[in-house]
Amino acid sequence: MNVTVFEALKWASSFLIERKRDENAGEIYLRHLLGVSRSQLFAEQRMTVPQGTWEEFQEGIRQHASGVPIQHIIGIEEFYGREFKVNEHVLIPRPETEELIYYGLERMKRLFPRGGSLRAADIGTGSGAIAVTLKLECTDQELEVMAVDISEEALAVAQDNSRRLGAEIDFYQGDLLQPLVDKGVKIDIMLSNPPYIPLGDRETMSEVVVDHEPQLALFGGEDGYDLYRRFMEELPLVMNDTFLIGFEVGAGQGETVRDMLRSAFHDAEAEVVFDINGKDRMVFCWRE
Repeated sequence: MNVTVFEALKWASSFLIERKRDENAGEIYLRHLLGVSRSQLFAEQRMTVPQGTWEEFQEGIRQHASGVPIQHIIGIEEFYGREFKVNEHVLIPRPETEELIYYGLERMKRLFPRGGSLRAADIGTGSGAIAVTLKLECTDQELEVMAVDISEEALAVAQDNSRRLGAEIDFYQGDLLQPLVDKGVKIDIMLSNPPYIPLGDRETMSEVVVDHEPQLALFGGEDGYDLYRRFMEELPLVMNDTFLIGFEVGAGQGETVRDMLRSAFHDAEAEVVFDINGKDRMVFCWRE
């Protein structure tokens, strides 16, 4: 059976819509299987999909329809223009976290003069997306980057990504900032995307997320703020006099986390930053 690119995409789109899944997964998966860019895929709509590829494509789309994230089927997710390996042990990197890094880098340039060396930490690193991106994007300053995660399996994924992408990172296994506190390490920059979903939200979430991404990286206690509370106790122990802290937060949590930071650092500035969709998804705190 000869199936064209157009027909394969049309089948996948209908199949996924019927099962209330993201219809764009078909395009993402077919691009991966054929090894082409988005523009190449759409320029080759009449091209016949090889029979073996068509069968693999159908199987992958059926898996996705049953709830498996397309990123787990492919094994990678693009983040900040780079491909990161992902699996069931790490949170799939999301666009909101790209914005956390973008605005973090912007503030770093304002806060820290060029020439000096800086020390940054990514807490709850997961796939290593924040740590690796921070290291590779900060090209005009010497930046030592540390990454911490409580999960040994997550750290293995992060270490693999750092090696593949050529980012020199120091990895520590441990709970939040404890590895740094134990070593007496002081840092200038801390970025984190901690678990912030309230436990009660679990019932309304897609099983694609709940059943296939690590619970440890998703839920932040009854109200979603458990990890932030612990951060507020530990951050003053590790931050240098001049510092930058950046958190990703759940929509609607911005003001609460900002106030927590103001309480933890009375002489620091703190602000809520809205993402491209107009949601309060980032909070930054700094002291000059």
